[in-house]
Amino acid sequence: MNKFSDTARAVHRSGGFHASHSNDDHDHDHDQFSPVLPHRADALVSGRHIGLVKGTRRILDHVDIDILPGEIVTLIGPNGAGKTSLVRLLLEIERPTSGVIERQPGLVVGYVPQRFDIDRAIPMTVERFLMLSSEVRDGSARANALADVGAPQLGDRQFSELSGGELQRVLIARALLRNPRLLVLDEPVRGVDFAGEAELYMLISKLRTERGMGVLLVSHDLHVVMAQSDKVICLNRHVCCSGVPGSVAQHPEYARLFGPQAARALGVYTHVHDHRHGLSGDTETTDTTVRRDTLT
Repeated sequence: MNKFSDTARAVHRSGGFHASHSNDDHDHDHDQFSPVLPHRADALVSGRHIGLVKGTRRILDHVDIDILPGEIVTLIGPNGAGKTSLVRLLLEIERPTSGVIERQPGLVVGYVPQRFDIDRAIPMTVERFLMLSSEVRDGSARANALADVGAPQLGDRQFSELSGGELQRVLIARALLRNPRLLVLDEPVRGVDFAGEAELYMLISKLRTERGMGVLLVSHDLHVVMAQSDKVICLNRHVCCSGVPGSVAQHPEYARLFGPQAARALGVYTHVHDHRHGLSGDTETTDTTVRRDTLT
């Protein structure tokens, strides 16, 4: 358990942050009988009553989601909640068992996967990697992409020498080479320390502002999220709740730990739904229909 989590708990207990939620999300059983809402005409991607079943296992159940241009949507949930499965459906890598997903015609998506395994014994520069990973043959485009992610100096570096944060920046640069209207990042801060996490969040926010693209960000952290998220969706096969993160920028503990600038990149999401998240991240059903979680 880290110092950052302890601070998050203390701030949460103080009642300093608030999140807005839809009470309709507290119990997903009613979704089976509720009318299907129309797709958002202005959405880059719009999903209604998405379901996914593999064998006898239900992965997703009646999930609704919209991602608009210029909007950052953060998807959180415990391990096994179906986050990556939902991403694969939205990317059309897999097909849903039920429900409908609509994408804007000709939508270009940039994707940063959760895991990227490469044999670090193979000598390969970042420049060469970007050449192999994209149809873009313009060297200036690759240089511009690295500059956009704050890593112009990495072109000649060996892949094996990259830190976790540097690798994430290179993978984002690769995604940007496609000039996407939607950027999907599956747990981009995994393996990055909290200072690096704040830097990546600031980068993502900057790219959203400069390029006007929609962003779907999948996070392994159930509580500490990107402060600039327009919407946080808590998923555990169904949508447990959704809302917006509260700012931590004004709290002295965060400023002391990370500095004022980094603190502005981080937010706390408060859950209100029919279960709580245990220390392992697994959900624990409660007797009440609505409750407010402590940060665990």
